[in-house]
Amino acid sequence: MNMLQTFTRADADDATLDRPQGTARRPRRLAWVALPVLVVAGGYYWTHSGAPAPAAMPTPVVQVAPPLAREVMLWDDYVGRFEATKSVEVRPRVSGQITAIHFTDGEIVRAGQPLFTIDPRPFQAALAEARAGVATAQSDLALATSDLDRALRLVSSDAVAQSEVDRLKARVQAAQAALAGAQARVRSRALDVEFATVRAPISGRISDRRIDAGNLVASGDGGTLLTTINALDPIYFSFDGSEALFLKAKRANAGQGAPVEIKLQDERDYRWKGTLDFTDNGLDPHSGTIRARAVLENKDMFLTPGMFGNMRLATGARVQALLVPDTAIQTDQTRKLVLTVAKDGTVVPKPVELGPVVDGLRVIRSGLARTDRVVVTGTQSAIPGGKVETQPGKIAPEATPAPTSGGVTASASQASFAR
Repeated sequence: MNMLQTFTRADADDATLDRPQGTARRPRRLAWVALPVLVVAGGYYWTHSGAPAPAAMPTPVVQVAPPLAREVMLWDDYVGRFEATKSVEVRPRVSGQITAIHFTDGEIVRAGQPLFTIDPRPFQAALAEARAGVATAQSDLALATSDLDRALRLVSSDAVAQSEVDRLKARVQAAQAALAGAQARVRSRALDVEFATVRAPISGRISDRRIDAGNLVASGDGGTLLTTINALDPIYFSFDGSEALFLKAKRANAGQGAPVEIKLQDERDYRWKGTLDFTDNGLDPHSGTIRARAVLENKDMFLTPGMFGNMRLATGARVQALLVPDTAIQTDQTRKLVLTVAKDGTVVPKPVELGPVVDGLRVIRSGLARTDRVVVTGTQSAIPGGKVETQPGKIAPEATPAPTSGGVTASASQASFAR
């Protein structure tokens, strides 16, 4: 049967006490965790609510200047080698034994200077024999001449036959021929004695000796090589030029006698001066190049055959060019750029076509105007499209040419300031 029970307050309190203790303590724990968080957040808000905004980056300061306008002379650039104006292989003209050597390997010798001595005694003996033959021939000629004179005096009295006179005349002619032959043998033997001393045929720097004293040497074709001599003052500079450069030089009338300037591999300026001396009579059909040669003085014998050099040939063309420091050239992949500043202070990059370097300044063939303000100092901080503050700068040639800046490819031509 159904029974109704009445619950009192005491029963409700007993029911509350019967619940798990963790359920009752959970809100209290949440309150203790949230309280520190609220305190920290309030403190941060109170300390930072009045802080100023971060300061903006200062505007970069750069130096700008208009490009330098100067008249320059254009040159064409070539690479070649130095060659001796004369090169001689010293070989003996008589055979014999080397008895003395009169030079030091590698020294400068003068034409006619003794180099080697070949034992002259056999040639001196042959010369003495030839001179004795001359004396015999002279005696025979004197006797034949005397007999002919005597016969001619007797012809008028018919004491001598005409045939005898003719025979005596022939004998005189034979004696004269014998004397001439004997005299020629004397000159030949005298030359052999002279050739026993091998002398320098030209002035120049001598190589090392190829044979020592005491060895036998042979004359004639394919004779023993004793040493070589190269004439070094003046000296040649041989080079090959392309057909395009050849046509350019021809149209500019830069022919024989045109000035050239040469620098060595370890030099920064073109200190060696010369003139164009020779141009070949045709182009090589295989390479499309033509061989040419310049000549220059070498009084101190510093330049040596086989040495490389860079040469520039004046085409005579003078142009009005715009120049900027080579350090102001920027590289953007395959393009070359110059940073300029507009009137409102905006950095504007301009693609340019480069020319040669003149005393540290790069010739700008196109892409730049006289009125442009070029960034010459502070290019690292000038960002294309950004704003900069400008200060006046100056563009001037360097006293000593500077090397090409990294990333900029040198042109195939050269230039110098016109004077």
